[in-house]
Amino acid sequence: MIGSTSREASLFYFAFAKEAMAIADDVLDPLDPLLEDPQLVQVAAQILTKRRARSADFGRPSIAPDRLLRCLVLKHLKNWSFRQLERELRASLLYRRFTRFYEDPTPDFTSFSRTFGLFGKAGTAQIHARVVELAKQHGVAKGARLRTDTTAVETNIHYPTDSSLLADGLRVLTRSLKRIAAGCQAGALKVVDHQRAAKRRVLEICRAAKMTTSAGQQRLKRAYGKLLGLSGRVIKQTANVLADLKNGKLVAQADHLITVLVAEAQLRHYLPLTQKVIAQTQARIVQGQTHYPDKILSLFEEHTVVIRKGKAHKPNEFGRLVRLDEVENGIVSHYHIAATNQADQQQWQPALEQHVAIFGRAPYLAAGDRGFWSAANEKFAQELGVKRTVLPGRGRLSQSRAARQKERWFRRGQGWRAGGEGRISTLKHVFAMERAYYKGDIGFERYVGCCVLTQNLVAMARAKARQARKSKPPCDSG
Repeated sequence: MIGSTSREASLFYFAFAKEAMAIADDVLDPLDPLLEDPQLVQVAAQILTKRRARSADFGRPSIAPDRLLRCLVLKHLKNWSFRQLERELRASLLYRRFTRFYEDPTPDFTSFSRTFGLFGKAGTAQIHARVVELAKQHGVAKGARLRTDTTAVETNIHYPTDSSLLADGLRVLTRSLKRIAAGCQAGALKVVDHQRAAKRRVLEICRAAKMTTSAGQQRLKRAYGKLLGLSGRVIKQTANVLADLKNGKLVAQADHLITVLVAEAQLRHYLPLTQKVIAQTQARIVQGQTHYPDKILSLFEEHTVVIRKGKAHKPNEFGRLVRLDEVENGIVSHYHIAATNQADQQQWQPALEQHVAIFGRAPYLAAGDRGFWSAANEKFAQELGVKRTVLPGRGRLSQSRAARQKERWFRRGQGWRAGGEGRISTLKHVFAMERAYYKGDIGFERYVGCCVLTQNLVAMARAKARQARKSKPPCDSG
């Protein structure tokens, strides 16, 4: 059952209420009235109803939707883990007041993790859309200007090498096989653990990879051959175990049935991924095919792709490409996560179309960096109704093009577009969007969306404070 948002005051908390209200916070206090929006709370309540069939009116009371929303914002605002969120809520009167927990017990960090997962991709997008709508209502986001840019957000994986991926596959398959062996009759299944041998082969590969001589390359191939042989044995045993479970040759004991079913599901998930890793390793190392299509970079975050943004210190980034569309006062009106390493030129038209869908009209000024430039993109913006398109041309410029880019409005538009780099830096280093720590494709999109909507709330609170200072009449000196 969903927790109630209307709570009675407690006599126990009365002694601390005065002290809690006296604590001021320059960041959290302006966010408090924004999070009291009824529609935001209603969206969180609808998300909680999807947990079970009768979550709305049956069962134990869960976390209230207003508390859930505030805990989500607080976690991403402070860049905490779920354990840190639980610990800080227990210890701070300020955070208890902000999240509306007051004297009530705070949930366990595992409850926070499971409940936050209910938002998913669609729920996070709904909350972000409502925050943008609030920015429009308060006059913070008018949609007259648009700047768009892309950035790489890393997934939470180690640096992908063929040897480490083979070792990962061998480890997870062996672990699941051991659980099935423990859940069946004693002696029905014997599992040989090759993890120690695989670790030695990985270390041998690391040492051989540093050698540039032909002898070192031969040593590297021999080590990879041994590691592929170990992986092949585990793959074969895994396929046989799955066949035995299907045919009834392996029967789980009654008290270990759930454990065996979970281990079987993990085997079915990781077996084809490990087979793909073996195939790409044979193609890359044995056959010398460096440009292997559909490479797997992680067994646990298989949606990860290689992103090359031309950075000298980091030529290859492993994650997903995120497009951020920003309007006035630092409000990110829309974010889009590309499935592949998509070129910036292909994202200009969707950015403008999404802006029209949100604000009902084209922006007066639309800006992007050189990666977005093309004659077709400039023509599309003009046909859509954009008066001033700031897209610097690439290559050798004609005289008319060079003169156009030297005009004052174009140079001022470029200066405003450069502020998008600062917004990306703020999202990555202040709101922890540099690396997504939620698991899976949906978890990645949920993490990015939570970072963006938290940043929007802070930007909106600061913009409203500036508006209040400007509208405040000057004090009389006499």
